[in-house]
Amino acid sequence: MALYEHVFLARQDLSQAQVDALAAAATEIVEANEGKVVKTETWGLKSLAYKIDRNRKAHFVMLNIEGPGSLIAELERQNRINEDIIRWLTIAVEEHEDGPSAMMRKNERDRKRRTDREDRN
Repeated sequence: MALYEHVFLARQDLSQAQVDALAAAATEIVEANEGKVVKTETWGLKSLAYKIDRNRKAHFVMLNIEGPGSLIAELERQNRINEDIIRWLTIAVEEHEDGPSAMMRKNERDRKRRTDREDRN
């Protein structure tokens, strides 16, 4: 089975529950096409470098996927149809990262720095 990382950006005006529903729908598409979602990470609402369809921010979600290439074609077709998803990127990887992704580690590091600064004041 091939390994993939699939990241999609959802519109900024969606609630967290709606973003979780989008991730669940993507998982259902993967499983319906003989694949498996190994890990799902929600990176949260982040600022974009430039506006995309009048959105200055977006909800970022990453899925680690095992499955055939036809599965990715169907997942990206469904993303194209969905108006709530403004961008996506799928890449083939040699192996999935163990533990949290680099983005999740960055979030934890930033949180720790903020609390350290608050403790000093």
